[in-house]
Amino acid sequence: MAISREEVIHIAKLASLNLTESEIEMYTNDMTEILEFANMINSVNTDNVSETIAANEKYNVFRKDEIKQSVDKEALLQNAPSKDDGMFRIPKVIN
Repeated sequence: MAISREEVIHIAKLASLNLTESEIEMYTNDMTEILEFANMINSVNTDNVSETIAANEKYNVFRKDEIKQSVDKEALLQNAPSKDDGMFRIPKVIN
């Protein structure tokens, strides 16, 4: 299936594009190639192919909810420029 020069101009007008003559010719060829590829894909026999929504069969894969030892709070706060009541103190950023 080929796309015509007029169709390219119409599509360019809908997209508010000002195309030069060389761009019109280039896009006519490119769009024709794209449509030919789409037609080739459409002609593939998919009768015995099952539908898929993902590359594998896994779904809802979650990690176990386990309590793990975290970094020591005091070790984190030892390099804080300012701390208060076991937390980092930062300047107020909202009025």
